[in-house]
Amino acid sequence: MKKFTRRNFVKVVGGTAAVSAVGAPVFSIASGTKKVVVIGGGTAGATAAKYIKRGDSSIDVTIIEPNKHYHTCYLSNEVLSGHRTMESIRFGYDGLKGHGINIVHDMVSGIDAGAKKVMTAGGQSFDYDRCIVAPGISLRYDTIGGYSEEAAQMMPHAWKAGEQTQILRDQVHAMKDGGTVIIAPPPNPFRCPPGPYERACQIGMYLKANKPKSKIVILDAKKKFSKMKLFMQAFDRHYKGIIEWHSVEETGGVASVDAKAGTITTGKGDTMKGDVVNIIPAQHAGSIAKTAGLTNDSGWCPVDHATFESTIHKGIHVIGDAAIQKPLPKSGYAASSEAKVTAAAVVNLLNGNQPGDPSWVNTCYSIVGPDDAISVAMVYNLVDGKVAKIKGSGGLTPMDSSATDRAREVQYAYSWFNNITSDIFM
Repeated sequence: MKKFTRRNFVKVVGGTAAVSAVGAPVFSIASGTKKVVVIGGGTAGATAAKYIKRGDSSIDVTIIEPNKHYHTCYLSNEVLSGHRTMESIRFGYDGLKGHGINIVHDMVSGIDAGAKKVMTAGGQSFDYDRCIVAPGISLRYDTIGGYSEEAAQMMPHAWKAGEQTQILRDQVHAMKDGGTVIIAPPPNPFRCPPGPYERACQIGMYLKANKPKSKIVILDAKKKFSKMKLFMQAFDRHYKGIIEWHSVEETGGVASVDAKAGTITTGKGDTMKGDVVNIIPAQHAGSIAKTAGLTNDSGWCPVDHATFESTIHKGIHVIGDAAIQKPLPKSGYAASSEAKVTAAAVVNLLNGNQPGDPSWVNTCYSIVGPDDAISVAMVYNLVDGKVAKIKGSGGLTPMDSSATDRAREVQYAYSWFNNITSDIFM
């Protein structure tokens, strides 16, 4: 068997959205009406719905999602630099309707696990045989003094793409030359671990080209972060004198904010003013997961990793960012992979079959400069009932990779984006 190097891995998964780099499960087909209700129409929920319908067209699949459009968080940082438009990260649900999936735009208010029923704020009720909950994240505003949903209109988090992305983009582009952007990344675990640092690079690209006297100060809530050496290399290579990173040990992180004054106070009592302040607070599972009793004391949802079925309420599967799935990261690609494997399990379970042996894949690209991207990739399987990395199946972009390889990774990132969004919504 050919050695499965990191470069071969990227060639395999960089331009595709396959179920897994190590094989796709075979779905069973059977007659009879069975019902699956999917809560959340983001990457995880929409993918699961589509693949359940593809696996067994007789299953009645309904997605309940309050928004009529979905904005991808992945590549949304390019909106901040001006390299991408808001329209390019916005997707609708007509393609999924074309696959025979019912789309209901409403807010889920509760789940009755005993009666197998989903209720909505609009007064609707949906019976299910299996329920998939993919609510993404909720932001813990209470972890930073003075921060709130209202404050986020002035100090945007932009960690749920859409309106918040536009607010942050407009603030950065309106900022005077010589201004300061403060970025406050959250503690672990959180959605998209490399995201805050790619964001710094994307904003840095814009400032370097348009407002070269400006700077970015990162006040981290952590001592280290995903792809840290590669990001620090990028900061030095492209943004020397523009991007400063400070660990929680140096500053104590951000303790409180005054949104009207545009100031933050660190854990060590220092006050700093920013022209643009991007506060990314701590996170937990989307609010419906807590309302439905699917979370534990961590704020996230414990699941049986063989099927991602809740260990609290049987018949309900939790996928994507809301699930406790470590070492799988809370990323778009991991959510897609979890959705497909869980879809296969649900189809098999509804048809009286065993769910099969799961495997998952993740790759995460970060565009850190003009024609310069880095990535991390990994394949996972189930070992003793837990998700585990397959040794030697992935890895990081080499620190000494060539300019040609780095430019190629940018194209891989764009190819991945086009393929995964097509895979989800078309």
